[in-house]
Parts: sequence; C-alpha cells; structure tokens
Amino acid sequence: MALTIMLLNSAYLCGRCCRHKVLHPLLGSLLSDSTSKLYSSYRRPGSQPEKKPSWQNTDFSFKKGIDVLKTQLGMLKKETKDYLIGPGGHPFDRYLLEQTRVLWEFRSQEDLNKWVISSDVEIGGKSEVYLKLGRNNQAALLYGTLNTEVPRDGETKYSGYCSMRAKPPVGSFARKKYYDWSNFNSLYLRVRGDGRPWMINIYTDPYFSHQKDDLYNYFMFTRGGPYWEEIKIPFSKFFLSSRGRVQDEQHPIWLDKASFLQALSISTLGFTIGDKVDGPFQLEIDFIGLLNDRAHTEEFAYETYEKNPRV
Repeated sequence: MALTIMLLNSAYLCGRCCRHKVLHPLLGSLLSDSTSKLYSSYRRPGSQPEKKPSWQNTDFSFKKGIDVLKTQLGMLKKETKDYLIGPGGHPFDRYLLEQTRVLWEFRSQEDLNKWVISSDVEIGGKSEVYLKLGRNNQAALLYGTLNTEVPRDGETKYSGYCSMRAKPPVGSFARKKYYDWSNFNSLYLRVRGDGRPWMINIYTDPYFSHQKDDLYNYFMFTRGGPYWEEIKIPFSKFFLSSRGRVQDEQHPIWLDKASFLQALSISTLGFTIGDKVDGPFQLEIDFIGLLNDRAHTEEFAYETYEKNPRV
C-alpha cells in the first residue's frame, strides 16, 4: 500500500513538473511575480520604470462601479438629448448660421484641467514647463525654461521642446469623440507672448499605426510687449508633417467628423515651442475659437501631387 502511494505521488509530481514546463513559456508573464509586461520591455533612457502592472492599480470597489455607471448613463442621456436637438446640442438653424465659436477659454482651474503639458524631460532633457491661471483668472499662463542640452544616453540627438495639448474629448462609456469644424475656415486666438515663435498642432486620430505621428502644423508668431494680439490662421495654411518632417504628399484637414472618415477627424489641438533658443518663455492664452471668414476663399495653400499620373 505504501509503495502504491509513493508511485502515485511521484507520478503526480512528475506530471506537475511537466505541466509547469509546458505552461510556463505561455503563462510565465502572468505567473511570475516580476513586473514584466506583455509587450516590449524597452523604455527610453530617462523614463521611469513601471513598478507594478496597471491592473493592480484598479479599484474593484462595487460602490465606485455603481457611481461610475450612474455618471456614464447621465452622460449618455445628455448626449442623446443633444443629438435630438441638433448638431452640438444646438437647433439646426442656429448651427447653419453660426459664424464664431469659442472652443476653450481659461477662467478657472477646471478649464486648465482640460489640458496637459509635457517637455523633453520625458526623453531625459532639462526643459521645464508649467501651466497656471494668469492675473485675475482671465487667461492661461504657459511658462517655463527651454534647454537644448542633449541627454547623454547615446541615442537622443535633439532636445529642447515644451508643449501644451488639450485632452481629447471622450463620450459616455469612454467612447472617442471628434470635433466638427466644417462650418468654419479659420482658427482664431487671443494671446500675449514674449516674441518667440510657436507651432500650433492639430491632431487627428489615425486608423493605421504608421500614421500615429501625423500632425497638421502652422506657425504662430508672437510680437511680445504688454498688448494682447488676436491671431487668425486659416485651416488652408496648415501643412501635414510626421515626426517633425514635412511630408511630400499634402492634403487639407478634414474638418468634418463623418463616420466613414473618422480616421481623419480632428481629435485635439496643441502648442509647441522648440526654437532652439535656451532661456525662459511665456505665453498667455485668453481663448481659442473658430471663425468663418467669408472673405477667405482659399481651399488649400500648397501644391498637391498625384502619385501615379495618367499619361
């Protein structure tokens, strides 16, 4: 009897070891106590390693789940109501006659929370950027120090940038939303800068992964001094770039949010400074809006080329 039990235990242990050898290559990332990820573990020099998997940060509280569900259902109710009223929650006749629209204005901390700032610190740089409310809470003040010193990591070749970008709009149940600017032809801003040039970036939500770095850009030149300036930039002036390089094949921005072309729809907007001049900078932004300039008839400011022209 004892011999039989020993044989069974040895067979069980052997089978357990064999199963472990077979399953470990498949489930090792889940069974291991280490912080290995299911995707590539490569990270750029200067970035902080993740200490624990993201799922461990999730709060599985039942009460919190019910509260989130109520919030999302409330958002869905409001979206349905706005959809029945008309585009953007406005009556259709008002939508057609709309000539101006304010997208972002900065009057409270809640308005600032709709934006995120970043700099070359993400790649090991030394630039600094901050965002706060301006005097009398009447504008957003973006300021900091630009430093073009390249990180000594043996990989990075360029450094020295700071940026500010609006958070993409999100609908109920974390659905992606897009902007519909088809009634307008120009971007309209009221800013006060220090004389340094900025780049305005319009982001789209790409369908293919190789287009994730595509941006529409145009320059914004500030004149400095104590006076505010109002800047109007037609959308026809924005050019397509990818990873800082202007693309040979240019096409205008798709301002609509048609469902079959959502890959080209506008998701958000941002500002970047990277003029290779070390030192402090600041930019005050009162509001960012849209304008329908009837005097502007240009469709696209740049030449377009046909890849395979017909003979």
